[in-house]
Amino acid sequence: MFPAILSAQKFYTYVGDIGPDFVLLAWGHAEGSNTIGRSSPRYEKVTVKLGDQTLTPDKNWVILRNLTPDTDYSYEVTLNGNKIGSAKVRTWPAKSEKLCFFVIGDWGTGKSSQYQVADAMWKEFEKRLGSDCPVRFLLTTGDNIYGQFGFSLRFRNTGDSDREWAQKFFQPYERLLARVPFYPTLGNHDGNETESRGDLGTYLDNFLFPQGSPSRYYRFSYGGLADFFALDSTENTERGGAAPQYLQSGDQYKWLVKNISESQVPWKIPYFHHPPFSAGPRHAGSLRELAHFIEVFKNAGVKVAFSGHEHNFQMSEQNDGTSGIRFLITGAGGELRTSDVYNRMESEKIAGWAPQLHFLACEIEGKEMRVNPLSFQPVKVVSKDRKPVEMPVRVKLP
Repeated sequence: MFPAILSAQKFYTYVGDIGPDFVLLAWGHAEGSNTIGRSSPRYEKVTVKLGDQTLTPDKNWVILRNLTPDTDYSYEVTLNGNKIGSAKVRTWPAKSEKLCFFVIGDWGTGKSSQYQVADAMWKEFEKRLGSDCPVRFLLTTGDNIYGQFGFSLRFRNTGDSDREWAQKFFQPYERLLARVPFYPTLGNHDGNETESRGDLGTYLDNFLFPQGSPSRYYRFSYGGLADFFALDSTENTERGGAAPQYLQSGDQYKWLVKNISESQVPWKIPYFHHPPFSAGPRHAGSLRELAHFIEVFKNAGVKVAFSGHEHNFQMSEQNDGTSGIRFLITGAGGELRTSDVYNRMESEKIAGWAPQLHFLACEIEGKEMRVNPLSFQPVKVVSKDRKPVEMPVRVKLP
């Protein structure tokens, strides 16, 4: 009966990581506990074919190596001889002057709004496939899986079990996950700062991270053009009560100083959950708490950073008041907060906002980055004077 039971499960195949000469693929179903992800018990008789390689992995994920840069590869994953996933992936170039990627935040609700944004992302991905700048990966700015309030006014179904990831992650992004990796950051709803401590362990297990090495903060590089620094601005803990993970005395800060100083590429791009500048309506900026991070960014020549947490789109000014950095909030991938923020925009150094569900499509070409908030309907960004703000947001290196 065991093979029959397996065949009835909905299996997902997803790209966990990618580079110029390798692809990390993973698979599993999300109808139980620990049925997908790095530590899930191995499914027997799985075969993975990519290009001219055929492997029988000893885990529910595998890294296929010795690939050619910037090349399309078709893959297929079979279980007991039955296909459970197939798609086409493209390796990254070894060297590039162009890059396109998506950013999304505060999304894992399982509601129709999340699925509408996910469909818009897929359409934009398809549109760019035939261009000279296809979408290479997706960044998340946290709150990846939300719980729901129960009758006791406590969160339930918070994301500490794989079954809660099906409707909120694997289903809405199934087509994208089969093609490109998601590189996440933690939000307050991804652990015991707001919900359940178990959420953190499942987050670290289900995302595969660069080279399959789970971490609350990490770095990856693209084509000698950009280094990305995924940071943890939360108070989620693995034991004890909630506590800040971003303090200047902590290991993460020391790691950031070392890694960003070592970076020799033109674009250094941090992303994390809590925005330093925010006009709300619910959350104020975290500039005071993250001031030591901002100083490191400034000294390293950072010109753009991404955050979530507030459920709308906001763009900061880019001047001395923001350390010469354009901070972008993208926190409406599934949740939306529409209350008026006009009276706080000037004091909080916010140059434009849009109370709409959205994701960001980002394109780097040489020394310029263009960022467009996109959705299933036009996104209208306005200033504190309620005047339209021209898109895309443009960020330039000196």
